[in-house]
Amino acid sequence: MDVGGWLAASASVAASLAERPGVAAVERAAGLVADALAAGGQVLLCGNGGSAADAQHLAAELVGRLALERPAYRAVALTTDTSVLTAVGNDYGYAEVFARQVEGVGRPGDVLLAISTSGRSENVLRAAAAARRGGLRVVAFLGPDPSPLDQTTDVALHVDGDAPGLVQQGHITIGHALCGWVEARLAGR
Repeated sequence: MDVGGWLAASASVAASLAERPGVAAVERAAGLVADALAAGGQVLLCGNGGSAADAQHLAAELVGRLALERPAYRAVALTTDTSVLTAVGNDYGYAEVFARQVEGVGRPGDVLLAISTSGRSENVLRAAAAARRGGLRVVAFLGPDPSPLDQTTDVALHVDGDAPGLVQQGHITIGHALCGWVEARLAGR
């Protein structure tokens, strides 16, 4: 691996985020999250592999804190309960592991943050469909390519990157910006 090339590509992806997905789109997504939390709702997050780690990371920023001392926000990464994941995977198939959880714990007005670098992960697509049926808002963190989620989410946040790792770096940067915006808004700043 060319470390210098990777770092240059990473910097390029980070620099492009203000244009795509763009500040306005990230602020729209953050507004949905802030509105849900202010109304007593919650944020559910899902993804596979590195995106599962990002889901857990962002849930931790919302429950803990990113930058401001404030009350904990209700956020749950649907990637963390091994008993649920293995039971649902065994009984219904892996494609249902997130959708079944959305059906069980999601409520109208909640927000699902669906993370998929490819935009085609079947279990993430099904989670978004379950969220829609249940009256949840849906924000998708996606890679550069068109996704079936583009037509079904409230906000689709695409990151231009030619490798999954670069897209994931963009996702966590956007996620931190979203969490910071939510904290500031809910704190009245």
